[in-house]
Amino acid sequence: MMTKQEGDGVEPIGLLLRRLRMASGRTQEELAADLSARRGYPLEQGAVSRWETHERLPDPASRTLLSAEFGVPEEELRRAVALARRIRRQEKQQTEQENNVDRRGFITASAGAGIAVIQPLSLLSSGRRIGADVPGQLSQRTARLRRLDDFVGGGDTYQMYVRELEATTRLADEGVYTEATGCDLRGIIAEQAQLAGWAAYDAGRYEEARGHYMTALAASRAAEDTALEGNSLAFLAYLEWAVGGGSGVKFAIAAYEVLGASTAPVVRALLADRLAWQHATSGNAREADYALGVAEEAIHEHDAEPGPDWAYWVDRDEIAIMTGRCWAELHRPLRAIPALEDALSRYDDTRARDKALYLSWLASAYLDAGEIEHATAITGRVLDLSEGLASIRPMERARMMVKRLEPHRSLAPVGALLERAKS
Repeated sequence: MMTKQEGDGVEPIGLLLRRLRMASGRTQEELAADLSARRGYPLEQGAVSRWETHERLPDPASRTLLSAEFGVPEEELRRAVALARRIRRQEKQQTEQENNVDRRGFITASAGAGIAVIQPLSLLSSGRRIGADVPGQLSQRTARLRRLDDFVGGGDTYQMYVRELEATTRLADEGVYTEATGCDLRGIIAEQAQLAGWAAYDAGRYEEARGHYMTALAASRAAEDTALEGNSLAFLAYLEWAVGGGSGVKFAIAAYEVLGASTAPVVRALLADRLAWQHATSGNAREADYALGVAEEAIHEHDAEPGPDWAYWVDRDEIAIMTGRCWAELHRPLRAIPALEDALSRYDDTRARDKALYLSWLASAYLDAGEIEHATAITGRVLDLSEGLASIRPMERARMMVKRLEPHRSLAPVGALLERAKS
């Protein structure tokens, strides 16, 4: 537990707030409710928790609120925040010195442990023959690489994915194998090209992303895998939306229509989800609603066979997230907010990029609902989570929200956020 700073009698803000709250006989949830009533709009219990653990520090508007609630001078709260900030900085420096490893390196090494043990070209036997078991080994390896994307941005993974794709392509070019094995190899190349394309897209390298997606599309067709082909087209649709192209809906429709009758429900849910997004961002509310309904129905279908590993991340929460994002894009906050808040309540901060992105749509929906200060607080959280990410997308979304909040800069929380964003 932190103690008072020696010599000046000031407590760090977390310890001070915890002491004041406990002295008043309240839980964090009860304090959050009282503060909500005082300011006239909701404050989550999590906000109180983050203040007490120094995950977040109260901004000037929050300090004014806490001063009135506890009868403590604002200057005392300001000095307590300054001390907490100093302690956090010291702890961070000490951790960096002791570990000499950054967050990216640690997560990448942990998630990727064992990946380098097998090099694709080492799987060639004498006579350059590729056995029937090789695609399975490469598939497992690709699955491990894929899961890095849960924790780090495309700027960290892109070159790794490209090297893997190049090695597997060379293996397929130089090896000798049966037609069945060749079909499996082409499918793996399609998956790896999708990975490389996604990482390039996440890092803002749009032309490289397009090239990888086209490789994936050709390889998936050569492998006669309609699910992979659909996913390649869906990736192209997403890229079209990002660069402002006019073919997003066309690609997304083609992606869904290419699927066969035996396609796994999770794949149908994913591609219907992507179609809904294209319609929402094009302003087609009715079509988006229909596609979301298809995705919702598909994700609840029981399937005795597991879906492909490249769709492992698609679950009911992801469908709810996309539902909320679509309605946020369509400026329907009453439909967007419940879906986003419910799913995000189960999102861990280790998935910082995705959580930051999804929170940005929640902030947008709250702003549409007229909850300016709440939208501001959520945007601040987006900025927190975006720090140090090798992905351009969260910060782009944060900048968009800052721009939308500009007309409200006279409000203290908004003004503080704009100053923070400027710095």
